[in-house]
Amino acid sequence: MPFTILAGSYTNDVYTLLFDPNARSLTLQNSLKVGHHPSWIVVHPEDRSLAFTGLEQADGKILAIKYDQTGNGKIVAEASSGGKDPCHLVVIGEELAIANYSTGSLSILPISHKAPYILSQAPTETTALTGSGPNRERQEASHAHEAHWNEPYKEILVPDLGGDRVYRFTKDSSSNAWKIFGHIDFEAGGGPRHVVVHDGYLYTLLELSSKITKHLYPLPSSSSFPSSSHIKTLPTMSSPPTQPNSMLAAELLIPSTSTSFPTPYLYVSNRNDPSPLRDLISIFSISPGDSLELVAEVRSGLNHLRGMVFGGENDKYLVAGGVNGGGVKVFERVDGGKGLKVVAEMELEGPTGFVWV
Repeated sequence: MPFTILAGSYTNDVYTLLFDPNARSLTLQNSLKVGHHPSWIVVHPEDRSLAFTGLEQADGKILAIKYDQTGNGKIVAEASSGGKDPCHLVVIGEELAIANYSTGSLSILPISHKAPYILSQAPTETTALTGSGPNRERQEASHAHEAHWNEPYKEILVPDLGGDRVYRFTKDSSSNAWKIFGHIDFEAGGGPRHVVVHDGYLYTLLELSSKITKHLYPLPSSSSFPSSSHIKTLPTMSSPPTQPNSMLAAELLIPSTSTSFPTPYLYVSNRNDPSPLRDLISIFSISPGDSLELVAEVRSGLNHLRGMVFGGENDKYLVAGGVNGGGVKVFERVDGGKGLKVVAEMELEGPTGFVWV
């Protein structure tokens, strides 16, 4: 059965791709011109034909796009993102949480899976982060790089690349507004970019230092939120270059376990590798318990591998793109998830983020 994949980009277009596992083909089905740098794209869980993307520009915008069965999209609503350069979005019920990179803020926009799709012309909540770090070019101020919905904990985690912190937001019971109730500090200059929580542990990708950290992350009770405790920090590759360098870590993913893939692994993308074989995808073992070990590295053939997402039955496939070259590739998980092999690829300009429809 073919799969539809939407791709954001560092162009003016959102792409509709068709991946056929049987034919091992990946093709461009349609493209929609939406505006400057629609880099991140998500779909509404109640209606996967409804997508949201953010335009990375000074007057940040959020667009709602409705797709038909042929993969043609149409912009059906838009609103302000509440800040500059919205780089990450996540749907939480009937709210869209937005990480505005350049203004270092988290905004909340009311949405619906039914028309008119966006229920306010501007966010109803915006929280500015404050911080800075030793990297003068990238850490002159706070830079919110993700709005990660941590469902079991009912919290939004917001990595602040500029302030070397991950903020924890939860809903205030009296005001029903999202409030900061804590944060986790990281090494100076590390630049936390993305996070994932799995089986009671928090994994954080440090973009600027190209490292991965693991924290014990207890589930909160009805009366308290236990603090996290650091366990281990490792480079995202086996032979890291000396700092400073132009390499930047980008994404980390832990696909769900299944009968096909019973062992959990963590996958990390690295950018700007000088190797002629291009950027690495690093695979880490994360079990049992406190362990974190690099077990494999896969040369992707992609240049500036920014975004990648698992999809298909049992998350069997991984789609990834090279912003500066290599197009888009679909990898199949092999060796129980410890390896990856290319099964389809195509040329595409500036792919940055993906979602399986």
